[in-house]
Amino acid sequence: MSANNVSKLTFEQSMRRLEEIIDNLESGNVELENAINLYTEGIKLQEHCKNKLENAKLKIDKIVMDKDKISTKSVDMSDEN
Repeated sequence: MSANNVSKLTFEQSMRRLEEIIDNLESGNVELENAINLYTEGIKLQEHCKNKLENAKLKIDKIVMDKDKISTKSVDMSDEN
């Protein structure tokens, strides 16, 4: 799988593929060259998953910050009444 294909995968698709790769490598029935290719693909998938999780965390942090600002403004507005 190329880097471009990996970037199009969802987090869940990437995790499923990573699980497949791990199962294949742990089986011990993979030829060396194929094992190297699977390992390389796994590294790309792991990095993709890490980036997806980091982006999700940033979005959640932003939502929480925005919520806190709204809450703060709401409290300030209610204090004026």
